[in-house]
Amino acid sequence: MTPGASLRAVKIIHTVVWAFFAGCVIAIPILCLLRRYSQAAMLIGVVFIEVLILAANRLRCPLTTVATKYTDDRRDNFDIYLPEWVARHNKLIFGLLYLAGILLTIAGWAGWPG
Repeated sequence: MTPGASLRAVKIIHTVVWAFFAGCVIAIPILCLLRRYSQAAMLIGVVFIEVLILAANRLRCPLTTVATKYTDDRRDNFDIYLPEWVARHNKLIFGLLYLAGILLTIAGWAGWPG
């Protein structure tokens, strides 16, 4: 496989994995609004596994490390099919949404608001 083909494969895999976890993060507050707190908690746990993986890799996706082997490009989206601004602010955007989802789940389970 050529470096270009390998990079494309990594970018496709990385994008699919990102879409899965982004979808989970977005679904958490939606599930809370539907009062499906146990399902929201399950997704919180699924995303937490990804958080642990990122933490173990100095807040960098392991697929980014793989992608560095196939290109010298280091733009924020060199390893994923996302707009550069989304790739640049990904952790902030989805980290805040994840935290909000956790807080909504806790609040909902606690019975707030009545």
